[in-house]
Amino acid sequence: MTEEQRLPGGNDGGAVRTGDTVRRTAGPWTPAVHALLRHLEDAGFDRAPRALGFDDQGREVLSFLPGTVVGTARPWPAWVHSDDALRQVAHWLRDLHTAVAGFVPPDGAVWRGQESWQPGLIIGHNDAAPYNAAWNGAHLTGFFDWDFAGPVTPEWDLAFTAFSWVPLHARRVVTAEGFTAFADRPRRLRLFLDSYGWDGPVDDFVDTVRRRVTASADGIRRAAASGDPSCVRLLENGAAANLESAVTELAGFPTT
Repeated sequence: MTEEQRLPGGNDGGAVRTGDTVRRTAGPWTPAVHALLRHLEDAGFDRAPRALGFDDQGREVLSFLPGTVVGTARPWPAWVHSDDALRQVAHWLRDLHTAVAGFVPPDGAVWRGQESWQPGLIIGHNDAAPYNAAWNGAHLTGFFDWDFAGPVTPEWDLAFTAFSWVPLHARRVVTAEGFTAFADRPRRLRLFLDSYGWDGPVDDFVDTVRRRVTASADGIRRAAASGDPSCVRLLENGAAANLESAVTELAGFPTT
């Protein structure tokens, strides 16, 4: 076998690259995620990894999504916060939601931290943030790390993606990531929503973002209390507290 190369980032033990494949620890949700990725492949959506089964160690095997990633370094490169990146991410999410519209999960599908699917929901990525994106120069290759994929409304998935890329996170968090143009955030949010094709009231959308982020913080605390090691680490690193700070700050977000 080709020598394994550890990939940067990862909160769940990370991943290794072997040739043109990626190997990651599987979870109870992995078969459902693979069914989703196979559906995307069949639908011609080529900006996500391909599910290639499991190796002899029981790890999931995915195709390698080529490109540059932000990894764990801070601040992030300036292009992460460019208008062009914002447009590309919005277009990617719109195309994903179109591609998954007809996907019906297999019976008994298990999703990580998500409710069961029912008609009217889609399977969203749920973590389409800069740390899960691959770029070929200034071109978005796609998003990896689909562990948190699961049943949501399109608006719920859109809310977290806007939160991550506009960005709408707490000021102390996005400052460390290299973003300080806070007065420009209302314009960037409108650009993101226009690029996706969402035309509802912006203040209603900000309320959805606040509910979505609150749900993430609550989920981290619940999972950490139940012993989930990745969520224990997130809690110890202040992730839930940072999300709660963002919710408080967004109460005064200007939408006009």
